Amino acid sequence: MQLSHYPAKLQPLQDNLFGEKAIQLSVLRLDELHPVVSGNKLFKLQLFLKQAVEENKTGVLTFGGPYSNHLVAAAFAARENDLKSVGFVRGEQPAILSHTLEACDSYGMKLQFITRDDYAKKFEPGFLNDIFQSFPNHLVIPEGGYDPLGSQGAARIMDEIPAETTHICCAVGTATTVAGLLLGAKPNQKIVAFSALRGLSDFGDRIQYLTGLEYKDLNLELVNEYDFGGYAKKNQQLFDFMNQFYLQYQIPTDMIYTGKMMFGVMQRIRENFFPPGSKIVCVHTGGLQGNQSLPAGTLVFD
Repeated sequence: MQLSHYPAKLQPLQDNLFGEKAIQLSVLRLDELHPVVSGNKLFKLQLFLKQAVEENKTGVLTFGGPYSNHLVAAAFAARENDLKSVGFVRGEQPAILSHTLEACDSYGMKLQFITRDDYAKKFEPGFLNDIFQSFPNHLVIPEGGYDPLGSQGAARIMDEIPAETTHICCAVGTATTVAGLLLGAKPNQKIVAFSALRGLSDFGDRIQYLTGLEYKDLNLELVNEYDFGGYAKKNQQLFDFMNQFYLQYQIPTDMIYTGKMMFGVMQRIRENFFPPGSKIVCVHTGGLQGNQSLPAGTLVFD
């Protein structure tokens, strides 16, 4: 999976509001890079896959919830690189698999369901040692690519962002993508991170682990006000915004990350958070497959 095969489109948005505030706003359409390995996942996974192939690993092993974009992307990417894949799924096995897990299964991923208590131990050496005995010669990819290798891959997203950009907005889950943007950003470019989680108290520690840089020295701001109640929480206000945003700009968003980020960005523009002359790029991190879990008709786009 060579990145050069998937050029990203930068889509400028037009709105009277932007003219009034004297700013420019564009969306980096990483959601269009690949139909399965969507958005930032292509970047975060590529160096893990490269390592697995170079080290002659049998396969990769990773973690995620029953609606994880990461699991789907890892399953497909592993298959494309002639690697087996194992996905440790948080929670008991359901009677009916989610559409996400059905896709993982169709791409050849072996699904292993573990309790939430055991899932919380996924970083403990003893837990990993037990896994390695069952699946030898597999490379572990942390959930969401949360590893310096994942952030180094995500740093290549900056190759798609113009040098004159002043603000780069991105949703935050594990913080791996934001860390990558920081690694590739120029000193004059501010990263504005919109948290999709409630109470992301260890954000600074995550950034330092992923980048090796001191958090206090970075041109970075974390925005916590637009999580809509917490990770994977949603309501009619969010759906209404996502629908209106699509009808106005023809850009579909997901309900976990980019939809919430764009809601926050538009609100911040109205509140003059971005100074006049700002050239803003919002990173669309993909993950649209998660919308399929919604009742039919909730969104005006597929």
